[in-house]
Amino acid sequence: MTINYKDIFSNVDVGEVLYDEPMKNHTTFKIGGPCDVLVMPNTIEQILNVLNLVKENDLAYMIIGNGSNLLVSDQGIRKVIVKLHKNFSKITLEENKITSQAGATLKEIADFALENKLQGFEFASGIPGDLGGAVTMNAGAYGGEMKDVLESVKVIDKDLNVIDIDAKDMNLRYRNSRVQDEGLIVLEAVINLSEGDYDKIKEYQDELTFKRESKQPLEFPSAGSTFKRPEGYYAGKLIDDCGLRGYRYKDAMVSEKHCGFVINAGDANCEQVLYVINHVKEVVFEKFGVNLEPEVRIIGEFKK
Repeated sequence: MTINYKDIFSNVDVGEVLYDEPMKNHTTFKIGGPCDVLVMPNTIEQILNVLNLVKENDLAYMIIGNGSNLLVSDQGIRKVIVKLHKNFSKITLEENKITSQAGATLKEIADFALENKLQGFEFASGIPGDLGGAVTMNAGAYGGEMKDVLESVKVIDKDLNVIDIDAKDMNLRYRNSRVQDEGLIVLEAVINLSEGDYDKIKEYQDELTFKRESKQPLEFPSAGSTFKRPEGYYAGKLIDDCGLRGYRYKDAMVSEKHCGFVINAGDANCEQVLYVINHVKEVVFEKFGVNLEPEVRIIGEFKK
């Protein structure tokens, strides 16, 4: 049965709507075939309108931010994609508390904190994602993580209720949270920081940025760290010890700078990246008996 998305979405206020939109335009990997429809709401009311339409018409859907942890299939996605990024990224301040919508990048929030001489968010300044994903995954780096600074989170629950949840009730843990447990949608969060010295905050933020830029292949499209850290090991070192630094299949490649990253070295597609991922997994398992699990989310339609 063919679904007429234009009939469904054209008469309701949901923000900008794009049909048959290539997902390569919406992921940091710059890879991915078309989704059926991509909606970019600007307000909570518009988000609720989208979700009500999805529910009424029994449509599959997915929430994304800037697509920094996604590898989308070349055949695309047969879902409604709801994108919360620049269209939903307002940041405000009250005393030492920052309230940010889910689509703001962590770098934007860190820079906002710096401008207002607030410390505690420097660890997140180089993480390439949005606040919504960071809360969902309890993102962290360089000894800090989201649970250290979160005060509360505004979400939409399964019944489309908008509710506020204290951080202590978010079940924040290593790369996981109540958001994933209950299928919640992050709308905004309150981040509680402390007053600090502008120059010291900037110095520390610049130091962390230098570390990240010097060690990670940020000059190439990727989805960040490709593999989860296996217990007792480092994925990048295992891959390097297998002689796979710079291993390449067409335009998909194990980074020469950091072996934990598979990068788009030209015009790679999903099939090429998966070939490299699977080859790396096979070689590492054969040599060390360690099963590497992808950290990147692999989504979309795949040929059987």
